[in-house]
Amino acid sequence: MLDYVFHFASPASPVDYAAHGIETLRVGSYGTFEALELARRYAAKFMMASTSECYGDPLEHPQSETYWGHVNPIGPRSVYDEAKRFSEAVTMAYHRYHQVDIRILRIFNTYGPRMQLNDGRVIPNFMWQALRSEDLTVYGDGSQTRSFCYVSDEIDGIVRLSRSSEHEPVNIGNPNEFTILECAQKVIAATGSVSAIQFEPLPQDDPKQRRPDISKARRLLGWEPSVDLDTGLKLSLEYFRTAVQAQSGAPI
Repeated sequence: MLDYVFHFASPASPVDYAAHGIETLRVGSYGTFEALELARRYAAKFMMASTSECYGDPLEHPQSETYWGHVNPIGPRSVYDEAKRFSEAVTMAYHRYHQVDIRILRIFNTYGPRMQLNDGRVIPNFMWQALRSEDLTVYGDGSQTRSFCYVSDEIDGIVRLSRSSEHEPVNIGNPNEFTILECAQKVIAATGSVSAIQFEPLPQDDPKQRRPDISKARRLLGWEPSVDLDTGLKLSLEYFRTAVQAQSGAPI
C-alpha cells in the first residue's frame, strides 16, 4: 500500500547542477517517469518539487503561476531549468492521460539550518565568507533581487499543498524582495562580521529579479510565510557557525 509519492530528487544548487548536468537532466526526466509510474501503479497521490527557475530571467514581476517564463533552453542553467520544466509537463500529462492525483510545487529561494556550506547559493555562501571574515562575493552590482523563504515556512506550505486538491502549479516562497547587496549587508550584520564586499562579474543568465506572487497559495491553502529575513538569519546562525567551525578546524 502506497499513499503518496514525493519526487524531490534533483541537485538544486548552481554548483551541483553545473558539476552534474547530465544527472540533473536524467532525474528530471527518467526519474520523473519512474516516480509517476509508481504513483500510477498504487493509485497514490503525487507531488513534484519544481522551482522558480521555471520562470528563468522573468519579464513578468512578480511571477505568477500563469507566467510561462523566459528561459534560455541551451544556457549553463538549462540543465536544471529545463529538467524541471519537463518534469512539470510529464506530471501534468500523467494527470490528464492517467488521472494521477498530482501536485506541482514551485519552490523559491529557501534557506535555513542544514544547508551545505559549499552549496553555491546566496545565503550559505555569504554565511561561510562572513563567519571566516572573508570578503562577501556579490556578482554584478548586487542590484539583482531574490526572495528568501525560511525553511519552516517552506515546509508548512509543502504540507498544506500536499493535502489540497490543486493540480496546477503553486508558488511557495516569500514575497518580500531584497537585492543581493541588501542580503549581503544583512548577513554581515547578523554575524557581526568585519567582512567587506567584493564585486565579481555576473554569471550568464543569472536572473535579474525573482519574487513570487503567492496570492494563489493564500487563497487555496491559507498559507503565507511568517519568518522575515532578519529573523531567519538569526535562527540559522548557530548552525552555520558550528558547521563553519567544524570544517575550518578553528573557533569562529
